[in-house]
Amino acid sequence: MIFSRKRAAGRHAPDEQVAEVPEGVEPAPARGPYDVTEAPDGVQRLDLGSLQIPAVPDVEVRVQADPQGVVQQVVLVHGQSALQLGVFAAPRSEGIWGEVREEIRQSLFADGATVEEVAGEYGTELHARVRTDDGPTDLRFVGIDGPRWMVRAVYQGEAATRPAAAGPLAHCLDGLVVDRGVEAKPVREPLPLRLPREAGEAAAQAGQADAASAPGAR
Repeated sequence: MIFSRKRAAGRHAPDEQVAEVPEGVEPAPARGPYDVTEAPDGVQRLDLGSLQIPAVPDVEVRVQADPQGVVQQVVLVHGQSALQLGVFAAPRSEGIWGEVREEIRQSLFADGATVEEVAGEYGTELHARVRTDDGPTDLRFVGIDGPRWMVRAVYQGEAATRPAAAGPLAHCLDGLVVDRGVEAKPVREPLPLRLPREAGEAAAQAGQADAASAPGAR
């Protein structure tokens, strides 16, 4: 099952949101990804459970799920670029991106990819060129450590080789909200994602329609 949503440009784009911070209240960070406890209000987001993705004009959100509705992959697409998102549990005491990054680097290198570490907006990134059936493909791995979570973002296409081309996709990453939950989870375990409510309702209706039209249903 694949759910896809595209936000068209309109009057209320996310970059037009302006929120006043009440006196005595700590302002939210100027840039995300945000923990759900500090996310700014007044922003339209697609709720996938542990991840809430801001609605950005002309960005298509593609969500792939199994028949039970468990989300397996989240990819944002804009033009010739794509951004794959994942979110994982992390310890309270320290971030894990440095450790995860080294494991990704070693795995890519073992597969024959060329890999280099590059300073990016969120810290050290991995830039890789991997071999695929369609020829060489460029990837850019970005990791962001938060309070008891880590977001892993992988850019593909033009945004992988030219960060300035990420544009709206980078805006989505900056505005991402993580809802870690309070349950104890093993470090690095993927945080649970789910289909949006409207997609789940559509899937249920489709299932009922299939059952009604099946032989012997009447």
